[in-house]
Amino acid sequence: MHTLKEIAEIIGCQYIGADDFAVHGMNEIHVVEPGDIVFVDHPKYYDKALQSAATIVLINKEVECPKGKALLISDDPFRDFNTLTKHFRPFVAANVSIAASATIGEGTVIQPNCFIGHNVTIGKNCLLHANVIAYDNTVIGDNVIIHSGTILGADAFYYKKRPEGFDQLLSGGRVVIEDNVGIGALCTIDKGVTGDTTIGAGTKIDNQVHVGHDTVIGKKCLIASQTGIAGCVIIEDEVTLWGQVGTTSGITIGTKAVVLGQTGVTKSIEGGKSYFGTPVEESREKLKQLANVKRIPDILNKLK
Repeated sequence: MHTLKEIAEIIGCQYIGADDFAVHGMNEIHVVEPGDIVFVDHPKYYDKALQSAATIVLINKEVECPKGKALLISDDPFRDFNTLTKHFRPFVAANVSIAASATIGEGTVIQPNCFIGHNVTIGKNCLLHANVIAYDNTVIGDNVIIHSGTILGADAFYYKKRPEGFDQLLSGGRVVIEDNVGIGALCTIDKGVTGDTTIGAGTKIDNQVHVGHDTVIGKKCLIASQTGIAGCVIIEDEVTLWGQVGTTSGITIGTKAVVLGQTGVTKSIEGGKSYFGTPVEESREKLKQLANVKRIPDILNKLK
C-alpha cells in the first residue's frame, strides 16, 4: 500500500485528500477497483471517472471531490499515469532466454527458442513448443499446452493522439493462464494495463487468436481461429466463439453463449443463446432476416 502524498510526490502534482489516504493500485477505467487510481483528461469523461469504482482520480482540472475519494491534480494525467507505471513496474532488459527469476514446475517441457521473462511462473506438466514468448510476470498454471509462435504479455493497444503523433499508454500488468488451458499457434494475448488478462481453466484457444488487454475469459470456453477479442471484455464460462468473430471493448458475453463465425459482437449479449451477424443478433432471427432479403426480388416482381 502507498499513500496519496507518496504518489503525488512521485509525479510532482497537487492533491486533494488526506496525506495518508490509501492507494492500493491503478488501472484504466473499465477495470478499476476501490483503492485504485484512474486517470481522466477530457471533460466528457470526468463524471464517469469520478463516479467509477476508483477512489483516487488523476485529473487535469480541480473539481469537487466526491465523498470518500481523493484527487491528484495534474496538467497531463496520461503522462503521469505512465510515470507511475514506469516507477512501479519498470522495463528490465533480459540477457538470457530463461530468466533466473522464472519458476518452472516439475515435468514441464520448454522447447528450443522460447523466451521466459523475469518473474514468470509456469506450473507442472506444461508443454511450451518452440518460439513461445512469455513476457515478464506471466503466470501459467498446470497442464497447459502452448503452441509455437504464441506471445503472452505484449503491450495493450492504447494510445493518446498528440500533435506530434501517438503517445502509448504503458502496460505494467500480467497475463494469467489457468490450469488445463490449450493455446494454439501464433496467438497473441496482451497483458493488462496494470491488472491481469486472464484465460480461465480448461479453455481451449485455436491458432491465430488475439486477446486484448485486461480481458477475462472464463472456464471451459472454446475460441476458434482468427477471432479478435478487444480489451476489457468479460467472457463468461463455457462460451463458444467460432472463427473470425470480432468484439468491441468493454462488453460481456454471457455463460454458454455461442457466437457463429464472422459475427461482430457490438454489444453485451446474454448467455445460453446463439448469435450471428453484424450488428450481432440472435442467430435464428438474423437468419430469418437474411431469408426474407432473398425474397425481395420476387416480391418486387409481383408488385409490378
